[in-house]
Amino acid sequence: MTIKVLLADDQALVRGAIATLLDLEPDIDVVAEVGRGDEVLAEVRRSMPDVCLLDIEMPGLDGLAVAELLADVEPQCRSLIVTTFSRPGYLRRALDAGVGGFVVKDTPAKELAEAVRRVHAGLRVIDPALATESLTSGPNPLTEREQQVLREALSGVPIAQIAMQVHLTAGTVRNHLSSAIGKTGTSTRAEAALVAQDLGWI
Repeated sequence: MTIKVLLADDQALVRGAIATLLDLEPDIDVVAEVGRGDEVLAEVRRSMPDVCLLDIEMPGLDGLAVAELLADVEPQCRSLIVTTFSRPGYLRRALDAGVGGFVVKDTPAKELAEAVRRVHAGLRVIDPALATESLTSGPNPLTEREQQVLREALSGVPIAQIAMQVHLTAGTVRNHLSSAIGKTGTSTRAEAALVAQDLGWI
């Protein structure tokens, strides 16, 4: 039986290279490619793939949000994250989103093909080095609200603007930022946001 695959990656060269490598496998057929996260669901419904290979950082919708969406509305299509961002926090968020696997883009072609087969079979595939790092780094200590305000803080906007974006008072935003600064061991909201992003917590 041929495993039908959809590739979602905003880098056309990477997408093309992965498609070429997977198409060399006799039991894998790349049936669709998209460059934006918000194009995945419609394409899944059109081409009916068995497995979606998702990058994390894509325009429109990130790969983790896409995986969560597919798990909710198209559970017959399994998700495999293939990313350059080997951050432990991303792995935890991916598993929470219901992905079948998480590998990095420098995974050898044969291993990537095998990961596709295993995810299609309902098994879970995780990059071993990343799994070890994730276990030793501990869980994401940030609350949902702290993650939300830190994501807004990444752009460097004033607290008043963050408050408007997240529908909270400026005082409440300050409290969340202060807590996040403490949890990340940093001194400013900008540092806290960057550290949290680097660890894959936001």
